[in-house]
Amino acid sequence: MVAWTGLEHFRVGRFNPPPPAIEPDDYVTSRLPLSSSIRGKLISAGYTSLSSISSVSSTDLARDVKITESEAFEILKMANQISGSSSCNGRSSSLVNGARNAWDMLNEEEALPRITTSCSDLDKILGGGISCRDVTEIGGVPGIGKTQIGIQLSVNVQIPREFGGLGGKAIYIDTEGSFMVERALQIAQACVEDMEEYTGYMHKHFKASQVQMKPRDILENIFYFRVCSYTEQIALVNHLDKFISENKDVKVVIVDSITFHFRQDFDDLAQRTRVLSEMALKFMKLAKKFSLAVVLLNQVTTKYTEGSFQLALALGDSWSHSCTNRVILYWNGDERYAYIDKSPSLPSASASYTVTGRGLRNSSSSSKRVKMM
Repeated sequence: MVAWTGLEHFRVGRFNPPPPAIEPDDYVTSRLPLSSSIRGKLISAGYTSLSSISSVSSTDLARDVKITESEAFEILKMANQISGSSSCNGRSSSLVNGARNAWDMLNEEEALPRITTSCSDLDKILGGGISCRDVTEIGGVPGIGKTQIGIQLSVNVQIPREFGGLGGKAIYIDTEGSFMVERALQIAQACVEDMEEYTGYMHKHFKASQVQMKPRDILENIFYFRVCSYTEQIALVNHLDKFISENKDVKVVIVDSITFHFRQDFDDLAQRTRVLSEMALKFMKLAKKFSLAVVLLNQVTTKYTEGSFQLALALGDSWSHSCTNRVILYWNGDERYAYIDKSPSLPSASASYTVTGRGLRNSSSSSKRVKMM
């Protein structure tokens, strides 16, 4: 048997950016007295926080946002004034007083909950599953099962605590339109059936908890957002802090895929790198603040290396440093494999897996290539 996890509101529809929130102290839209057109230009150019504005010159800001240099100077002046007042109000002192000892950090890391993938071989190389408080990138070729893993995690994160899970909820951000609610229902039904089977086994030997969860409960606990442009994606990521604060128990955020809009809509690679870096930083802050897992699904591209074209994960070398863990999915004959490409705590290792009608499972020597559902 595998470890377990739980779900509550399933929302379908294109994401409409919410009105600016006042709480987050560094958001451009909430702290600077700017017109809506200037705000829009800043966000589109990747300047979504005070720190991103303060780190550039007025000349660069004017060029990137397509405004006059005098306007850029005034924006920088306001951003620096607000940043300075925040430091004077004591926000920076917490950094000075925030030292922790490494032993406590190690114990805390070892105690972090993990989300099972329903494939014990894959869980093993992941140290028990997808780690909370980390940003994990999972990439591979089309048809390898990236979306299947995303849906599986959005279901498994809801396995109740009495079954060894997190009893959490999921946010699923769909940039490609690849999320399949029928597939989510299949995996949810299989999850409930597995818990009932486990309960039946435990009743024969030990006292066991009754399975209260239904497939409908699981679907109701997936918050689904459909974003159709990179500006919508940026707006949604900026709003996640407030959304998660209002909707407790969110334990995983899945983006399927992080790549899609940034491969199509950007001609300025420097601007794209800056926007993606800001987005990655926000995901890291969310993971730490709410002790949740962020899973970013990525596509592949061709890269010219050593005289030949080779497949590599999209968004370039700079993006590869933006995530805590990186998992690459690939075919080995007719079997699917996952490889730990980068992690500060996990050794490089591979494990096979298969995609069945019930979701992810361990592979076997007789596995054949499964047609994606």
